[in-house]
Amino acid sequence: MSNEASFGGPADLPAGVGGSAAGEFGPLVRTFGKAFGRRRGAGGGLAVYRHGEPLVHIWTGSTGSGVWSAETGAIIFSATKGITATVIHRLADRGLLDYAAPVAEYWPEFGANGKAKITVRQVLTHSAGLGSLRPLAKDAAEVLDHRLMEQRLAAAKPDRLLGIPAYHALTFGWLCAGLARAVTGHGMAELFRTEVAEPLGIDGIHLGRPPAGAPIEYAILSGGQLGSIGNPLTTRVLGRTHAVPGAAGAAARSLFLPGLEEILEGADPPILDTELGAGNAVCTADGLAAMYAALATGETPDGYEYLSARTLKAMRRIESYRLDHGLFYAPMLWHLGYHSLPMPGAHGGFGHIGLGGSFGWADPRSGLAVGFVHNRLSVSLLPLDMSAAAWILPMTLNCLRTGRRTTALDIREAA
Repeated sequence: MSNEASFGGPADLPAGVGGSAAGEFGPLVRTFGKAFGRRRGAGGGLAVYRHGEPLVHIWTGSTGSGVWSAETGAIIFSATKGITATVIHRLADRGLLDYAAPVAEYWPEFGANGKAKITVRQVLTHSAGLGSLRPLAKDAAEVLDHRLMEQRLAAAKPDRLLGIPAYHALTFGWLCAGLARAVTGHGMAELFRTEVAEPLGIDGIHLGRPPAGAPIEYAILSGGQLGSIGNPLTTRVLGRTHAVPGAAGAAARSLFLPGLEEILEGADPPILDTELGAGNAVCTADGLAAMYAALATGETPDGYEYLSARTLKAMRRIESYRLDHGLFYAPMLWHLGYHSLPMPGAHGGFGHIGLGGSFGWADPRSGLAVGFVHNRLSVSLLPLDMSAAAWILPMTLNCLRTGRRTTALDIREAA
């Protein structure tokens, strides 16, 4: 651990927790061990950076086939969107994209059906009116065909929520991938590698299944996944919800398709074999935190510029304070591809939380970056797991403040 970023010696790790942490993060380490070390068939990893220096990298629990380690990665679901947005910002930083420009300026096919004026900014802030899944795909097999989904979005007609923040739960990834492909000729999985992993020296970020030979070990999803959604009663109810006005209908249209839950089933789920920039990145906690460390500082680990000051300023600005119509009117505080949240530890930063609670976060004011990943996905425990950021972020900041106060007191006593 870095002496420059930390205020003391290493923290003692409780039984069952591996890795290392700076001394001031002892309370975080102990709470993490209790929260994630006792889950049957599941585990998790947590990493914290400050000013680009690692302060915490700990792990605990099970991968479903062994013991969690430094190289264990999990599907992070919608936290993938933060990585996808970072790819788009890298392209914008080089002048290949303009946030204010129409998407059709780069991707001409996208201009069909009244979409000629939809901008890159509207795509990144979930206000492109293209969040609905059912008009694009008839079954899970089509959802897994990412090139087909890009083509169908290019031909699609926006809905009545055009211009209004309404979470594009799955379509966000295909929209960004189609845009990026139009200006680079490359798919999003390759761009994850060339625009994020390689420039930052990260082994632990992949879109979809990590390639053969990659050091990352995939943690099997635990907890029953979303199989209960596929029962006939739930399917019938959710199918009818599509037509309901307001947030319930918008949420159902963006996420629900009969049989879609099957892409998460099994030890080797089909979701691993597609490029879903909205939801199937496989990341280690340290890999995710390292990327957000670069967004907090603007630099690569070796001190080179990763993103310009101009682009960083655009990324950190809240674009919309309007309540999100696709997330039951939650105050998402959308940035360009990321979000803040009006809760302790989150309002001043930005990042993205995924289904199940995995998340990556940057706080440029303090220089902190956090990555948390785990492999439990259970409908009954989802509310509990989704709250992880609500205690990890405030506790991380509190540990940092405590470390500062202790160091200041030690200096005064020594004087």
